[in-house]
Amino acid sequence: MTLTTLRLSEGGRTVSYRDQGTGVPLVLIHGVGLQSAAWGPQIQALQESCRVIAVDMPGHGGSAPLPTGSALSDFVAWGQAFIRELGLGPVNLAGHSMGALIAGGLACDYPALIRRVALLNGVFERDRAASQAVIARAQQIQTGQPDLHTPLTRWFGTAADAAPIREQVGAWLRQVDQRGYATAYSAFAHGDATYADQYSQITCPFLAMTGDGDPNSTPAMSEAMANRAPFGRSVTIHGHRHMINLTAPDAVNQHLRHWLQCPTEQGYCNDTD
Repeated sequence: MTLTTLRLSEGGRTVSYRDQGTGVPLVLIHGVGLQSAAWGPQIQALQESCRVIAVDMPGHGGSAPLPTGSALSDFVAWGQAFIRELGLGPVNLAGHSMGALIAGGLACDYPALIRRVALLNGVFERDRAASQAVIARAQQIQTGQPDLHTPLTRWFGTAADAAPIREQVGAWLRQVDQRGYATAYSAFAHGDATYADQYSQITCPFLAMTGDGDPNSTPAMSEAMANRAPFGRSVTIHGHRHMINLTAPDAVNQHLRHWLQCPTEQGYCNDTD
């Protein structure tokens, strides 16, 4: 999966991405601290039926960071600039974690660019305790000394069969530009309610998916998001946590294929699983 780098006309920042397959574009946005390679199982499986474009979020992989203090809306504006630069719209769009927040914002602010939207392990209207905890983590990351063990344990637990994936994710976290990571995590920490009230205006097929063991992007959040969207559907992957696209790729890819087949003019198609 070769990385391609371009410079955006809007803002002039460089963006790196992976581009595989042909057909209707599917844009994938990863979670904070990771990089486009985290979508490896989806790129491999879905490139047979569509053009899969996995992009490095600002300040991650090969993409230039946004200014310190940038909010979720700034990441959303960056996302639309990337889609327009490649002349892609309208696209199918899926995001994971922070990428899910960006994807949801794009579907709200730029509906003409989006055919369908899928949010994996997304957060939605955290309660006060969860909000305070994630803001505290954002403040710790801003010190330049992030704690990597705690999030890895929260995302994967201690199961031996998850160890290779955990090690790979840990490597990505260690490689990330710390300033870009801090900026993105701050936007993630404060962005869970930014577009929440606008999800009722998303009229394309809307999929919210998470793992039943994810303590922060909970099944209840996915259900709430799906219920807010007129054509929303929620899916819970049992026995998995925060990295379902990596730990349960077959199940995730099956649901994404179903979502990709839903006629956009009819909202969400009947469940065929």
